[in-house]
Amino acid sequence: MNRRKVSVIMSVYNPKPFSQLETAARSILEQSERDWELLIYDDGSSEEWKERIKSLEMLDSRIRCLEGKENRGIAYGLNQCIQEAEGEYIARMDGDDISLPDRLKEQAHFLDEHKEYEFVGCNAFLIGEDGVWGVREMPEIPKKESFLSSSPYIHPSVMFRKSVFEKHGYYHVSDETKRCEDYELFMRLHIFGCRGYNLQKKLFCYREDKGSYRKRRLCYRIDEIRLRRLGFAALGLNGAKAWMYRYKPLAVWMIPGIIYRGLKRCQAGGQAVLKERRQSGEYPYPCRDHQPGF
Repeated sequence: MNRRKVSVIMSVYNPKPFSQLETAARSILEQSERDWELLIYDDGSSEEWKERIKSLEMLDSRIRCLEGKENRGIAYGLNQCIQEAEGEYIARMDGDDISLPDRLKEQAHFLDEHKEYEFVGCNAFLIGEDGVWGVREMPEIPKKESFLSSSPYIHPSVMFRKSVFEKHGYYHVSDETKRCEDYELFMRLHIFGCRGYNLQKKLFCYREDKGSYRKRRLCYRIDEIRLRRLGFAALGLNGAKAWMYRYKPLAVWMIPGIIYRGLKRCQAGGQAVLKERRQSGEYPYPCRDHQPGF
């Protein structure tokens, strides 16, 4: 029998700056939902980081650190956490993001009340070096067409029923899906008929800073093109539009990072829209970098 309502899982490797990981962990401590555990997988970090990661267990008895002997990638680390998880629900989290106080409570309540859905994400504030700089709003009920441009879920904001992984498999650990493990997982779940939902509330702070827009190696872009080709076909996405979006990773690779970053910022609403939302009280925390009341 499960002993916890929610297991929050993250995989980290040499988490620099460490303050971001500590803030991420503290955001779970501040959750209004109290029946949780936090599993942090150390994916073969160097010695200088191992003890610092382990020290997070001292913050609360519900925090457990798992240690890997070598760096094997985020998919492997998350799978180790899922196998150790005691929760009815599995909530993703990255070591540089923030869960706002009602995130776990709202998502767990949704899954309790809506048995027809297997996982649930949410909208998010975007954070970077200078604090909150934008918002990301996701489709409420993603359809197969929602996968054309990119994943219709913010991966670290999603909560799953643990039974989803038991029925349909864990994250794929392979070179072909490296850097797009989440995209593969969500397409696979939709192919199997699993239904996902995005709460139309901003319950999460997702980090997108300058480092997020560094060019991925061309080999990773080519792997994503292969993934899109197979996934689109399995989803029944055919025709000229699907063919065009299949090659989006290559087009993105060709755009200079600084220009791509500007395009993403415009897409996220920009500072003017965010200022209006802060003034309305929609974002209740200080604007500085990931400091929601801690």
